[in-house]
Amino acid sequence: MNLRLFIAALTILFTGSIFADDTPATNASGTTTTNAPVKSAVKKKNKKNKKTAAAASTAAPPAEPAKNEPAPQTAATPAPPAPAGAPKTAPSVVKTDLYTVADGTKVDAKTLDGFKIWRAAACDRCHGANQEGMVGPSLIESLKKLTKAEFVTTLKDGRLEKGMPPWNTNEQVMKGVDNLYAYLKGRSDGAITKAKVSAME
Repeated sequence: MNLRLFIAALTILFTGSIFADDTPATNASGTTTTNAPVKSAVKKKNKKNKKTAAAASTAAPPAEPAKNEPAPQTAATPAPPAPAGAPKTAPSVVKTDLYTVADGTKVDAKTLDGFKIWRAAACDRCHGANQEGMVGPSLIESLKKLTKAEFVTTLKDGRLEKGMPPWNTNEQVMKGVDNLYAYLKGRSDGAITKAKVSAME
């Protein structure tokens, strides 16, 4: 009987020493301390690691770096073509008893002949290429005051005191004096906007 009690006591002592970490211990100062079991600490650490891993897995994936792709270009919309048979803009026409002018530079046949006489007689040497005057006076200003009769007389007889020779011996000038007057009057009136003119279409 005593042997059995002895073995039981030894067993209690032996098992008590194994699980000593699970029971509170009192240290020299009298403070009670509890040593957490090793397995419990490991479990807690593993739990913490699993939580961190789960959080990392649910986090948004890192954004991919932007690729240098050219921006899409939108094609320019071409202007719609003019409808077939659309009417053209009518030319601006000035018509008098002396001349007919379209768009400032296109004239009737007689006025065009007057321009050709002007060029052939080289009147621009004294009166300027644009009839605005040089050695001789501006014909644009003079024809605002002179009548047609006064113009013809001046052209035929000249003004020697002012340096203008008579043109009564020039057949082309005398034959086309009316046309020359029509051209110069058109310039003076402002209906002909440039010295150089062309035929009307």
